[in-house]
Amino acid sequence: MALLLKQFYLNCLAHASYIVADTESGVAAVVDPQRDIDQYLAFADEYHLKIRHVVLTHFHADFVAGHLELRDRVGATIYLGARGEAEYAFTPLADGNTIELGPGVRLQAIETPGHTAESISVAVYDLAVSRTEPNAVLTGDTLFVGDVGRPDLRVALGWSAADLGSMLYDSLHDKLLKLPDASLVYPAHGAGSLCGKALSKETVSTIGEQRRVNYALQPMPKATFIDIVTADQPDAPAYFTYDAVLNTKERPTLTEALERGPMTLDQVLAMEAIGAQVVDTREAGDFAAAHLAGSINIGLGGQFATWAGTILSREHPIVIIADPGRETEAIMRLGRIGFDHVAGFLADGMLGVQDTPSLTSATERISAPVAAERMASSQPPLVLDVRAPGEHASKSIAGSVLMPLNTLPEHIRELPPGRALLVHCAGGYRSSLAVSLLQRAGFENVSELAGGLAAWEAAGLPLT
Repeated sequence: MALLLKQFYLNCLAHASYIVADTESGVAAVVDPQRDIDQYLAFADEYHLKIRHVVLTHFHADFVAGHLELRDRVGATIYLGARGEAEYAFTPLADGNTIELGPGVRLQAIETPGHTAESISVAVYDLAVSRTEPNAVLTGDTLFVGDVGRPDLRVALGWSAADLGSMLYDSLHDKLLKLPDASLVYPAHGAGSLCGKALSKETVSTIGEQRRVNYALQPMPKATFIDIVTADQPDAPAYFTYDAVLNTKERPTLTEALERGPMTLDQVLAMEAIGAQVVDTREAGDFAAAHLAGSINIGLGGQFATWAGTILSREHPIVIIADPGRETEAIMRLGRIGFDHVAGFLADGMLGVQDTPSLTSATERISAPVAAERMASSQPPLVLDVRAPGEHASKSIAGSVLMPLNTLPEHIRELPPGRALLVHCAGGYRSSLAVSLLQRAGFENVSELAGGLAAWEAAGLPLT
């Protein structure tokens, strides 16, 4: 069997990319690569493959793709949908255009606009099995397992969500649902991605299974479909438009972005004084125990890149504080979303601050029973819930005020400056980030519910 198809899944961005190869010719294509490309090169080396092609199914909004990195490292030809426009040289793919990987494997473009105007899907033919029916289809953000791509992300670039929704309906019904039920569906995202609202944790399915279970593929008029797929979508971070545009540009590669070195404490403080964003990437508990005053906690253990892109500014440089040895990881994960404006990192992490405790702050983290006692006192804290609206509506602490983390920076001045604040999320990751923003904004009497709502519920305390 000549066909080799390998999925690479990046959990923190819920992103799937692919290598498709013909083992007889040794020629491979990478589809929707992440910006750090070493894993593709290592796989190609292991299987004696030559990466000659790199395909983007569309201009991704939630990450910067690695097409330029593959072009520069191995000379791969870049392919985009025929409607795509970019600064770099590329080969356009219209309906029916093919990429022959060898005698046994063919890729064929299917124009599937809707999520974006230039979106394509890529049908994969194992020619030893069938020359007319694809073994699989790489659907990009057009069709997910359990969902379809949202059509509203290009509104900032002049597209109407209704117009793109109409295109999406046609692409699904006139193109993808015409494929054989047995064709495997390999999307570009899974659960956790903000490119849809109901993505499954499964990362592969079939056309037939999706026809049966996917809510957006059930029989309905086009107008109803548009209403459904544009309703209740999660808020898209501001960096989405930035990344979508950046994916059309001739830009520096990730290798250049990673060339950042250590900084002394004095250099970090000088950068902070002129507006740099100091990002502490340690776990919430470590941050709470001691952190550089004014730093923002976005832990590497969670959805680091997504929250960094949501909270941080692209206008001000970033300085990293990390556990020693994890600095490059932090810079790389920022680079995956095009945040290359990292000035450097604090040498030795928080060890470099231990001799100057006057520069550090701490966060009070309290247990659920202690939080309940304070809430029952004569001067209770304001309980601030930084989860998403749907989470709050499902269950919440009575009397809590909802202020989702992604909106906190713009609403932070609406909070009473003199009142004690008790911040919580579901488990503690987002609340630590929220507390760091509050402390940075000058709020002094701030506590965090350790373990979040999960700890409150586990303690048997009441929820509404």
